[in-house]
Amino acid sequence: MPENKSSEQFQWGGVLLISFCHFIHDIFSSFLSPLLPLLVEKFSINLTYAGFLGTITQLPALLNPIIGKWADRGKTIRWFIILAPTLTSIPMSLLGLAPSYGVVVLLLLVVGISTSLFHVPAPVIVAKLSGNRKGQGMSFFMIGGELSRTIGPIAAVGAVSLWGLEGYYPVMIIGILSSVLIYFRFNNLPITFQKNNPVSLKQSWGEIKGVMGPLTGILFARGFMHGSLSIFLPIFIKQETGSLWLGGAGLALYEAAGVLGIFSAGPLSDRLGRRRILGLLLTSAPLFLFLFVILPGPFKAPALFCTGFTLLSTTPVMLAMIQEHATNSPSAANGFFMMVSFIARSAVIMLVGFSGDLVGLKITYYICAFLGLLGIPFLFMLPVIKK
Repeated sequence: MPENKSSEQFQWGGVLLISFCHFIHDIFSSFLSPLLPLLVEKFSINLTYAGFLGTITQLPALLNPIIGKWADRGKTIRWFIILAPTLTSIPMSLLGLAPSYGVVVLLLLVVGISTSLFHVPAPVIVAKLSGNRKGQGMSFFMIGGELSRTIGPIAAVGAVSLWGLEGYYPVMIIGILSSVLIYFRFNNLPITFQKNNPVSLKQSWGEIKGVMGPLTGILFARGFMHGSLSIFLPIFIKQETGSLWLGGAGLALYEAAGVLGIFSAGPLSDRLGRRRILGLLLTSAPLFLFLFVILPGPFKAPALFCTGFTLLSTTPVMLAMIQEHATNSPSAANGFFMMVSFIARSAVIMLVGFSGDLVGLKITYYICAFLGLLGIPFLFMLPVIKK
Protein backbone atom coordinates (compact mmCIF):
# COMPACT_ATOMS: atom_id res chain seq x y z
CA MET A 1 0.00 0.00 0.00
CA PRO A 2 1.21 3.58 -0.59
CA GLU A 3 2.79 5.02 2.55
CA ASN A 4 1.65 8.21 4.28
CA LYS A 5 -0.91 8.99 1.61
CA SER A 6 -4.62 8.53 1.36
CA SER A 7 -5.63 5.32 -0.35
CA GLU A 8 -8.10 7.43 -2.35
CA GLN A 9 -5.43 9.79 -3.75
CA PHE A 10 -4.24 9.46 -7.35
CA GLN A 11 -0.42 9.43 -7.23
CA TRP A 12 0.70 10.82 -10.57
CA GLY A 13 4.45 10.22 -10.16
CA GLY A 14 4.14 6.51 -9.42
CA VAL A 15 1.50 5.85 -12.09
CA LEU A 16 3.55 7.63 -14.76
CA LEU A 17 6.74 5.77 -13.77
CA ILE A 18 5.11 2.34 -14.17
CA SER A 19 3.49 3.52 -17.41
CA PHE A 20 6.90 4.62 -18.72
CA CYS A 21 8.35 1.20 -17.91
CA HIS A 22 5.41 -0.37 -19.77
CA PHE A 23 6.20 1.90 -22.72
CA ILE A 24 9.86 0.89 -22.96
CA HIS A 25 9.18 -2.81 -22.40
CA ASP A 26 6.46 -3.05 -25.04
CA ILE A 27 8.39 -1.11 -27.67
CA PHE A 28 10.71 -4.10 -27.92
CA SER A 29 8.04 -6.77 -27.55
CA SER A 30 6.20 -5.12 -30.47
CA PHE A 31 9.13 -5.77 -32.85
CA LEU A 32 7.89 -9.25 -33.76
CA SER A 33 4.87 -8.31 -35.87
CA PRO A 34 6.56 -5.77 -38.21
CA LEU A 35 9.62 -8.04 -38.61
CA LEU A 36 7.52 -11.16 -39.18
CA PRO A 37 7.35 -10.73 -42.99
CA LEU A 38 11.17 -10.71 -43.08
CA LEU A 39 11.42 -13.75 -40.80
CA VAL A 40 8.90 -15.57 -42.99
CA GLU A 41 11.11 -14.92 -46.02
CA LYS A 42 14.38 -15.70 -44.23
CA PHE A 43 13.29 -19.10 -42.90
CA SER A 44 10.76 -19.90 -45.68
CA ILE A 45 7.91 -20.61 -43.26
CA ASN A 46 4.15 -20.47 -43.78
CA LEU A 47 1.58 -18.49 -41.79
CA THR A 48 0.93 -21.38 -39.41
CA TYR A 49 4.57 -21.44 -38.30
CA ALA A 50 4.56 -17.64 -38.21
CA GLY A 51 1.54 -17.76 -35.91
CA PHE A 52 3.38 -20.18 -33.62
CA LEU A 53 6.02 -17.47 -33.05
CA GLY A 54 3.26 -15.28 -31.63
CA THR A 55 1.97 -18.17 -29.56
CA ILE A 56 5.33 -19.01 -27.98
CA THR A 57 5.57 -15.55 -26.42
CA GLN A 58 2.26 -16.23 -24.65
CA LEU A 59 3.21 -19.69 -23.33
CA PRO A 60 4.75 -18.51 -20.01
CA ALA A 61 1.37 -16.93 -19.22
CA LEU A 62 0.39 -20.34 -17.86
CA LEU A 63 2.54 -19.44 -14.83
CA ASN A 64 0.91 -16.04 -14.28
CA PRO A 65 -1.15 -16.99 -11.19
CA ILE A 66 1.98 -18.43 -9.52
CA ILE A 67 3.96 -15.31 -10.44
CA GLY A 68 1.13 -13.21 -9.01
CA LYS A 69 1.11 -15.10 -5.72
CA TRP A 70 4.89 -14.70 -5.51
CA ALA A 71 4.59 -10.97 -6.24
CA ASP A 72 2.01 -10.54 -3.45
CA ARG A 73 4.53 -11.71 -0.85
CA GLY A 74 7.52 -9.39 -1.05
CA LYS A 75 9.75 -6.77 -2.57
CA THR A 76 10.92 -8.97 -5.44
CA ILE A 77 8.05 -7.30 -7.26
CA ARG A 78 10.35 -4.30 -7.71
CA TRP A 79 12.83 -6.37 -9.68
CA PHE A 80 10.08 -7.73 -11.92
CA ILE A 81 9.46 -4.15 -13.01
CA ILE A 82 13.06 -2.92 -13.10
CA LEU A 83 14.54 -5.77 -15.17
CA ALA A 84 11.68 -6.10 -17.67
CA PRO A 85 13.07 -3.67 -20.32
CA THR A 86 16.47 -5.40 -20.29
CA LEU A 87 15.14 -8.97 -20.34
CA THR A 88 12.92 -8.13 -23.30
CA SER A 89 15.15 -5.81 -25.32
CA ILE A 90 18.12 -8.20 -25.56
CA PRO A 91 16.38 -11.22 -27.15
CA MET A 92 14.16 -9.04 -29.37
CA SER A 93 17.27 -7.25 -30.66
CA LEU A 94 18.90 -10.57 -31.54
CA LEU A 95 16.08 -11.95 -33.72
CA GLY A 96 17.86 -10.92 -36.92
CA LEU A 97 21.03 -12.79 -35.90
CA ALA A 98 19.16 -16.04 -35.16
CA PRO A 99 20.62 -18.79 -37.43
CA SER A 100 17.46 -20.92 -37.40
CA TYR A 101 13.74 -20.94 -36.69
CA GLY A 102 14.40 -22.90 -33.47
CA VAL A 103 16.66 -20.16 -32.09
CA VAL A 104 13.97 -17.58 -32.82
CA VAL A 105 11.54 -19.72 -30.79
CA LEU A 106 13.96 -19.80 -27.83
CA LEU A 107 14.51 -16.04 -27.94
CA LEU A 108 10.77 -15.39 -27.99
CA LEU A 109 10.28 -17.79 -25.08
CA VAL A 110 12.62 -15.61 -23.00
CA VAL A 111 10.58 -12.57 -24.06
CA GLY A 112 7.41 -14.36 -22.96
CA ILE A 113 8.85 -15.02 -19.49
CA SER A 114 9.90 -11.39 -19.14
CA THR A 115 6.46 -10.24 -20.30
CA SER A 116 4.73 -12.34 -17.65
CA LEU A 117 7.06 -11.15 -14.88
CA PHE A 118 6.22 -7.56 -15.74
CA HIS A 119 2.55 -7.61 -16.73
CA VAL A 120 1.29 -9.53 -13.69
CA PRO A 121 2.39 -7.18 -10.86
CA ALA A 122 2.55 -3.86 -12.74
CA PRO A 123 -1.24 -3.25 -13.02
CA VAL A 124 -1.60 -4.12 -9.34
CA ILE A 125 0.87 -1.39 -8.37
CA VAL A 126 -0.94 1.05 -10.66
CA ALA A 127 -4.27 0.15 -9.06
CA LYS A 128 -2.87 0.80 -5.57
CA LEU A 129 -1.46 4.14 -6.67
CA SER A 130 -4.71 5.19 -8.38
CA GLY A 131 -6.94 5.34 -5.30
CA ASN A 132 -10.60 5.38 -6.28
CA ARG A 133 -9.77 6.21 -9.92
CA LYS A 134 -8.61 2.76 -10.98
CA GLY A 135 -10.06 3.13 -14.47
CA GLN A 136 -8.01 6.25 -15.07
CA GLY A 137 -4.88 4.60 -13.64
CA MET A 138 -5.34 1.56 -15.88
CA SER A 139 -5.80 3.87 -18.85
CA PHE A 140 -2.44 5.56 -18.22
CA PHE A 141 -0.80 2.16 -17.78
CA MET A 142 -2.30 0.82 -21.00
CA ILE A 143 -1.47 4.04 -22.86
CA GLY A 144 2.19 3.28 -22.12
CA GLY A 145 1.79 -0.12 -23.76
CA GLU A 146 -0.27 0.97 -26.75
CA LEU A 147 1.86 4.05 -27.44
CA SER A 148 4.90 1.78 -27.52
CA ARG A 149 3.18 -0.48 -30.04
CA THR A 150 2.49 2.63 -32.10
CA ILE A 151 6.14 3.66 -32.14
CA GLY A 152 7.62 0.14 -32.03
CA PRO A 153 6.66 -0.98 -35.57
CA ILE A 154 8.06 2.19 -37.12
CA ALA A 155 11.20 1.91 -34.97
CA ALA A 156 11.70 -1.73 -35.95
CA VAL A 157 11.24 -1.11 -39.68
CA GLY A 158 13.44 1.98 -39.48
CA ALA A 159 16.24 0.14 -37.66
CA VAL A 160 16.16 -2.70 -40.17
CA SER A 161 16.14 -0.24 -43.07
CA LEU A 162 19.26 1.46 -41.68
CA TRP A 163 21.26 -1.53 -40.48
CA GLY A 164 19.61 -4.59 -42.00
CA LEU A 165 17.85 -7.50 -40.31
CA GLU A 166 21.11 -8.85 -38.92
CA GLY A 167 22.56 -5.50 -37.87
CA TYR A 168 19.93 -3.70 -35.80
CA TYR A 169 20.92 -5.41 -32.49
CA PRO A 170 22.58 -2.29 -30.92
CA VAL A 171 19.09 -0.94 -30.14
CA MET A 172 19.13 -3.19 -27.05
CA ILE A 173 21.17 -0.44 -25.34
CA ILE A 174 17.97 1.61 -24.98
CA GLY A 175 16.31 -1.15 -22.95
CA ILE A 176 19.34 -1.66 -20.73
CA LEU A 177 19.72 2.05 -19.95
CA SER A 178 15.99 2.28 -19.22
CA SER A 179 16.31 -0.43 -16.56
CA VAL A 180 19.10 1.56 -14.91
CA LEU A 181 16.97 4.72 -14.91
CA ILE A 182 13.91 2.90 -13.54
CA TYR A 183 16.04 1.33 -10.78
CA PHE A 184 16.98 4.72 -9.32
CA ARG A 185 13.49 6.18 -9.74
CA PHE A 186 11.75 3.10 -8.31
CA ASN A 187 13.65 3.39 -5.01
CA ASN A 188 11.74 6.62 -4.32
CA LEU A 189 8.34 5.07 -4.96
CA PRO A 190 6.54 4.79 -1.58
CA ILE A 191 5.18 1.24 -1.72
CA THR A 192 5.24 -1.47 0.93
CA PHE A 193 4.08 -5.05 0.57
CA GLN A 194 1.89 -7.03 2.92
CA LYS A 195 3.32 -10.43 3.84
CA ASN A 196 0.85 -11.54 6.48
CA ASN A 197 -1.99 -14.00 5.98
CA PRO A 198 -0.97 -15.36 2.54
CA VAL A 199 -3.93 -16.23 0.37
CA SER A 200 -4.00 -19.48 -1.62
CA LEU A 201 -4.57 -19.50 -5.37
CA LYS A 202 -7.89 -21.22 -4.74
CA GLN A 203 -9.02 -18.36 -2.50
CA SER A 204 -7.77 -15.80 -5.02
CA TRP A 205 -9.80 -17.48 -7.75
CA GLY A 206 -12.82 -17.54 -5.45
CA GLU A 207 -12.70 -13.75 -5.15
CA ILE A 208 -12.84 -13.14 -8.89
CA LYS A 209 -14.58 -16.19 -10.36
CA GLY A 210 -17.89 -14.31 -10.61
CA VAL A 211 -16.36 -11.73 -12.96
CA MET A 212 -13.62 -13.92 -14.46
CA GLY A 213 -16.07 -16.44 -15.91
CA PRO A 214 -17.84 -13.96 -18.24
CA LEU A 215 -14.56 -12.15 -18.99
CA THR A 216 -13.06 -15.44 -20.18
CA GLY A 217 -15.74 -15.72 -22.84
CA ILE A 218 -15.19 -12.09 -23.84
CA LEU A 219 -11.40 -12.55 -24.01
CA PHE A 220 -11.63 -15.57 -26.30
CA ALA A 221 -14.14 -13.87 -28.61
CA ARG A 222 -12.03 -10.70 -28.68
CA GLY A 223 -8.85 -12.76 -29.07
CA PHE A 224 -9.66 -13.64 -32.68
CA MET A 225 -9.75 -9.97 -33.67
CA HIS A 226 -6.85 -8.96 -31.44
CA GLY A 227 -4.55 -11.80 -32.51
CA SER A 228 -5.31 -11.47 -36.22
CA LEU A 229 -4.47 -7.75 -36.23
CA SER A 230 -1.57 -7.58 -33.77
CA ILE A 231 0.36 -10.39 -35.49
CA PHE A 232 -0.79 -10.61 -39.11
CA LEU A 233 -1.74 -7.03 -40.02
CA PRO A 234 1.70 -6.14 -41.52
CA ILE A 235 1.66 -9.37 -43.55
CA PHE A 236 -1.87 -8.65 -44.77
CA ILE A 237 -0.97 -5.09 -45.82
CA LYS A 238 2.26 -6.27 -47.46
CA GLN A 239 0.27 -8.86 -49.44
CA GLU A 240 -2.17 -6.16 -50.52
CA THR A 241 0.37 -3.42 -51.32
CA GLY A 242 3.81 -5.06 -51.50
CA SER A 243 5.21 -2.48 -49.05
CA LEU A 244 6.80 -3.38 -45.71
CA TRP A 245 6.73 0.31 -44.73
CA LEU A 246 2.97 0.48 -45.26
CA GLY A 247 2.61 -2.65 -43.16
CA GLY A 248 4.48 -1.01 -40.29
CA ALA A 249 2.56 2.24 -40.76
CA GLY A 250 -0.77 0.39 -40.70
CA LEU A 251 0.15 -1.34 -37.44
CA ALA A 252 1.28 2.00 -35.99
CA LEU A 253 -2.06 3.60 -36.96
CA TYR A 254 -3.97 0.74 -35.37
CA GLU A 255 -2.01 1.05 -32.12
CA ALA A 256 -2.20 4.87 -32.09
CA ALA A 257 -5.98 4.61 -32.27
CA GLY A 258 -5.78 2.24 -29.31
CA VAL A 259 -3.93 4.90 -27.30
CA LEU A 260 -6.79 7.35 -27.79
CA GLY A 261 -9.37 4.69 -27.05
CA ILE A 262 -7.64 3.61 -23.85
CA PHE A 263 -7.29 7.22 -22.73
CA SER A 264 -11.06 7.58 -23.06
CA ALA A 265 -12.40 4.17 -21.98
CA GLY A 266 -10.91 3.92 -18.48
CA PRO A 267 -12.13 7.29 -17.13
CA LEU A 268 -15.51 6.86 -18.88
CA SER A 269 -15.96 3.47 -17.22
CA ASP A 270 -15.29 5.14 -13.83
CA ARG A 271 -18.21 7.49 -14.48
CA LEU A 272 -20.66 5.55 -16.64
CA GLY A 273 -20.04 1.99 -15.51
CA ARG A 274 -17.77 -0.83 -16.67
CA ARG A 275 -20.43 -2.95 -18.35
CA ARG A 276 -21.92 -0.09 -20.34
CA ILE A 277 -18.60 1.02 -21.82
CA LEU A 278 -17.42 -2.54 -22.43
CA GLY A 279 -20.66 -3.36 -24.24
CA LEU A 280 -20.31 -0.36 -26.54
CA LEU A 281 -16.73 -1.30 -27.43
CA LEU A 282 -17.40 -4.99 -28.00
CA THR A 283 -20.31 -4.21 -30.30
CA SER A 284 -18.42 -1.65 -32.38
CA ALA A 285 -15.05 -3.37 -32.87
CA PRO A 286 -16.26 -6.31 -35.06
CA LEU A 287 -18.22 -3.93 -37.29
CA PHE A 288 -15.21 -1.69 -37.89
CA LEU A 289 -12.97 -4.72 -38.61
CA PHE A 290 -15.46 -5.88 -41.24
CA LEU A 291 -15.45 -2.40 -42.80
CA PHE A 292 -11.64 -2.33 -42.83
CA VAL A 293 -11.52 -5.46 -44.97
CA ILE A 294 -14.42 -4.67 -47.32
CA LEU A 295 -13.87 -0.97 -48.03
CA PRO A 296 -11.61 0.18 -50.90
CA GLY A 297 -8.11 1.54 -50.34
CA PRO A 298 -8.69 5.21 -49.36
CA PHE A 299 -11.29 4.24 -46.75
CA LYS A 300 -9.32 1.45 -45.12
CA ALA A 301 -7.26 3.77 -42.91
CA PRO A 302 -10.26 5.37 -41.11
CA ALA A 303 -11.84 1.94 -40.61
CA LEU A 304 -8.56 0.56 -39.23
CA PHE A 305 -8.29 3.55 -36.89
CA CYS A 306 -11.80 2.94 -35.55
CA THR A 307 -11.05 -0.77 -35.13
CA GLY A 308 -8.00 -0.01 -32.98
CA PHE A 309 -9.88 2.64 -30.99
CA THR A 310 -12.68 0.27 -29.97
CA LEU A 311 -10.85 -3.06 -29.78
CA LEU A 312 -7.75 -2.09 -27.78
CA SER A 313 -9.58 0.11 -25.27
CA THR A 314 -11.38 -2.85 -23.69
CA THR A 315 -8.38 -3.97 -21.62
CA PRO A 316 -8.22 -1.19 -18.96
CA VAL A 317 -11.95 -1.62 -18.31
CA MET A 318 -11.52 -5.36 -17.68
CA LEU A 319 -8.39 -4.80 -15.55
CA ALA A 320 -10.32 -2.35 -13.38
CA MET A 321 -13.09 -4.95 -12.94
CA ILE A 322 -10.60 -7.53 -11.71
CA GLN A 323 -8.98 -5.16 -9.21
CA GLU A 324 -12.37 -4.14 -7.83
CA HIS A 325 -13.15 -7.77 -7.00
CA ALA A 326 -9.67 -8.79 -5.77
CA THR A 327 -9.25 -7.65 -2.17
CA ASN A 328 -6.79 -10.04 -0.51
CA SER A 329 -4.49 -11.12 -3.35
CA PRO A 330 -4.61 -8.59 -6.19
CA SER A 331 -1.43 -9.77 -7.97
CA ALA A 332 -2.58 -13.39 -8.05
CA ALA A 333 -6.00 -12.28 -9.28
CA ASN A 334 -4.38 -10.21 -11.99
CA GLY A 335 -2.23 -13.25 -12.78
CA PHE A 336 -5.37 -15.27 -13.48
CA PHE A 337 -6.69 -12.53 -15.74
CA MET A 338 -3.42 -12.17 -17.66
CA MET A 339 -3.11 -15.95 -17.98
CA VAL A 340 -6.55 -16.25 -19.54
CA SER A 341 -5.94 -13.16 -21.70
CA PHE A 342 -2.65 -14.46 -23.08
CA ILE A 343 -3.97 -17.99 -23.54
CA ALA A 344 -7.01 -16.68 -25.39
CA ARG A 345 -4.78 -14.68 -27.71
CA SER A 346 -2.17 -17.39 -28.27
CA ALA A 347 -4.74 -20.14 -28.78
CA VAL A 348 -6.32 -18.28 -31.66
CA ILE A 349 -3.14 -16.98 -33.30
CA MET A 350 -2.24 -20.41 -34.69
CA LEU A 351 -5.86 -20.91 -35.80
CA VAL A 352 -5.74 -17.56 -37.58
CA GLY A 353 -2.45 -18.52 -39.25
CA PHE A 354 -3.83 -21.88 -40.33
CA SER A 355 -6.94 -20.20 -41.70
CA GLY A 356 -4.78 -17.67 -43.52
CA ASP A 357 -2.88 -20.49 -45.23
CA LEU A 358 -6.16 -22.25 -46.07
CA VAL A 359 -8.47 -19.48 -47.30
CA GLY A 360 -6.33 -16.31 -47.21
CA LEU A 361 -6.09 -13.52 -44.66
CA LYS A 362 -8.96 -11.48 -46.13
CA ILE A 363 -11.53 -14.25 -45.58
CA THR A 364 -9.92 -14.96 -42.20
CA TYR A 365 -10.53 -11.36 -41.10
CA TYR A 366 -14.22 -11.71 -41.99
CA ILE A 367 -14.39 -14.84 -39.84
CA CYS A 368 -12.62 -13.10 -36.92
CA ALA A 369 -15.03 -10.16 -37.09
CA PHE A 370 -18.00 -12.53 -36.84
CA LEU A 371 -16.44 -14.47 -33.95
CA GLY A 372 -15.82 -11.19 -32.13
CA LEU A 373 -19.57 -10.66 -31.85
CA LEU A 374 -19.86 -13.86 -29.80
CA GLY A 375 -18.48 -11.99 -26.76
CA ILE A 376 -21.57 -9.78 -26.44
CA PRO A 377 -23.82 -12.31 -24.59
CA PHE A 378 -21.20 -12.64 -21.84
CA LEU A 379 -21.70 -8.97 -20.95
CA PHE A 380 -25.02 -9.77 -19.32
CA MET A 381 -23.34 -12.28 -17.00
CA LEU A 382 -20.99 -9.70 -15.47
CA PRO A 383 -21.79 -8.68 -11.87
CA VAL A 384 -22.65 -5.07 -11.12
CA ILE A 385 -20.48 -3.14 -8.64
CA LYS A 386 -22.52 -1.05 -6.23
CA LYS A 387 -20.70 2.19 -5.42
